[in-house]
Amino acid sequence: MEPIAYVNGAFVPLSEAKVSILDRGFLFADGIYEVAAVLDGKLVDSASHLARLERSVGEIGLALPESLARIEELQKELVARNQLDQGMVYLQVTRGADKGRDFPFPKGDVRPTLVMFVTAKTIVDAPSAKAGIAVITVPDIRWERRDIKSVALLAQVLAKQAAAAAGASEAWMVEDGHVTEGGSSTAFILTRDDVIVTRPNSNAILPGCTRKAVVKLAEERQLKVEERLFTVAEALAAKEAFITSASSFVQPVVSIDGKPVGDGKVGPVATRLREIYVDFARATAV
Repeated sequence: MEPIAYVNGAFVPLSEAKVSILDRGFLFADGIYEVAAVLDGKLVDSASHLARLERSVGEIGLALPESLARIEELQKELVARNQLDQGMVYLQVTRGADKGRDFPFPKGDVRPTLVMFVTAKTIVDAPSAKAGIAVITVPDIRWERRDIKSVALLAQVLAKQAAAAAGASEAWMVEDGHVTEGGSSTAFILTRDDVIVTRPNSNAILPGCTRKAVVKLAEERQLKVEERLFTVAEALAAKEAFITSASSFVQPVVSIDGKPVGDGKVGPVATRLREIYVDFARATAV
């Protein structure tokens, strides 16, 4: 069965999904995206993702062409049409296609573009969850509004390509000597005195939905969490490290720049947090 996509009000075969070459997402990266996990055919943490979508479009003055409730309905229908059991739903909304290429916002009635598609992916039983992943560090060269989930991802593309070239799964971006976040994930460490550390939300990082849930779940289980900056050296001296994202849930990190974290093996805290998050995802998916 050919995958089905959603484009501006219609469900179409993926091979027939098209937008104008004048679309501002294509010309200017003038758009916002979201990625939600699907588990057992249901959307994981949907309310959090939709709230972040609403915030991001608000920050750039972009009106959604559909209500949040309708967008969730469309996502569910897309999952059903694709018979997706486990994987991701990608959503992108742009400022639409004007009559030409001009930097200011379009004048008149230009309807925003809304597209969605799904990707099948094994998340819960991913082999990397047991083996752990390697990360490398790269300079953070992004703009200063990283809290907006913009489709302008060239810096992240370069970071992730550097990681792939080095045989690693993720790149941790570093600014002023401190880790900001991964190319497509939030960075965490577990210190020697058993404190979970992650950078606080600000314009410097994307407010991760999985990050938010994992922090809350950890605190509910009386695990100590500190939201503060940390260095690469501190990460290498830590007991454990891990990342969180919609596409990986909680993913242990076993090496940074070729050097082991802790004993170089997947640690018990990351493993337990992953189990807790999977239970949360299954219990709350819609």
